[in-house]
Amino acid sequence: MSTASSDPRTGQLSLTGHLPVTPTGQIPIVGQVTGGVRPATAPIPVVDDPARRPDVLLRRRMPPGHEVNAWWLIGAFLAVSIGVVGLMTFFPS
Repeated sequence: MSTASSDPRTGQLSLTGHLPVTPTGQIPIVGQVTGGVRPATAPIPVVDDPARRPDVLLRRRMPPGHEVNAWWLIGAFLAVSIGVVGLMTFFPS
């Protein structure tokens, strides 16, 4: 007897245990009529939106050709450096 579990992240169904197979190697579906007409299906185009990826925490759409001003990066570096040096004063040498 097989048991089914669903991955909570993807919703993909995974089966474990012994699975019955047909002579062609396919897993039979319960209530499947052999020799039935299969409906015609077409692939659905998947639009990949990079702004909606789950690994991106904060993302804003910018117009094409937009670049971040270098002074923001320099200021962030200085702020982090000053913060680290400031926190290091709490540790005795």
